[in-house]
Amino acid sequence: MDAETSLTDPTPDATLARNARRARRRRRARLTANYAALTAAAIVILFPVYMAVVNSLLKEGQIAEQPPPLFPNHPQWHNYSTAWTSGHLSTYLANSAVVSITIVVAQIITSILAGYAFAFLRFPFRRTLFLVCLATLMIPFEVTLITNLNTVTSLGWFNSYAGLAVPFLATGFGIFLLRQAFLAIPKDLEEAARLDGYGHWRFMWRVAVPLARPVVAALAVFSFLAAWNQYLWPLVATGGNTPLYTVQIGLKELVGTQADQLNVSLAGAVIAFVPLLILLIVFQKQLVRSLTAGAVK
Repeated sequence: MDAETSLTDPTPDATLARNARRARRRRRARLTANYAALTAAAIVILFPVYMAVVNSLLKEGQIAEQPPPLFPNHPQWHNYSTAWTSGHLSTYLANSAVVSITIVVAQIITSILAGYAFAFLRFPFRRTLFLVCLATLMIPFEVTLITNLNTVTSLGWFNSYAGLAVPFLATGFGIFLLRQAFLAIPKDLEEAARLDGYGHWRFMWRVAVPLARPVVAALAVFSFLAAWNQYLWPLVATGGNTPLYTVQIGLKELVGTQADQLNVSLAGAVIAFVPLLILLIVFQKQLVRSLTAGAVK
């Protein structure tokens, strides 16, 4: 009877091995389902971008074909040179680059300084001032458009690079983001830095900012995207001065001048998209790290 029981009943090791195999199969199935869902989402998101690239390489009459071509058999690369020369995209891209880089650098500096002050310094009305900074996130830019325009005009910055960039040199979103990053720094590091003779200035730049580097990189990406995609303020602040137009206004002008050539307009849109794509690729790791910070203990 004991021999028969030993042959039919599984041993503990066999049971553990079978459970491990089942767990591995469940993990593989879950991983496969996740990748399938992510692949489907990526196709849905990237398909319009792909079609924009395809249409930019087609001839004028091919864009309206039904069903639409999914691949350019005879790519019209000259559409990009036409958009670059006829649309003056080189000038508009340079203007957007100057304004966007100025805004990004200024927002990073002001956000670091203000975020550190709200996180580590003790001063009267600190919470009230922080709430005021957060309240600015709830005010649409259109509400302050006329006030900003009057201020820029009174300072003599209308129709200039300064007028395009100055209203955006500080952001409540960046202050909030850096404050939260600084609050996550252990107090032990601050106390150790104090024992080593570090003041606030040295502790901020040598300890706090390096530890918050992923958040700083994410803020740089967000700030650049917002500055690069601006349309209303550059249109108002330049007063119709074409040499200072940014790339978004340049694309609108390109659509107006090439109304019968949608492929050329799409080529200009693809050219304007390339710097953003490069930026996202370069800062992808830092962006993911900043967004997932605190998600795993």
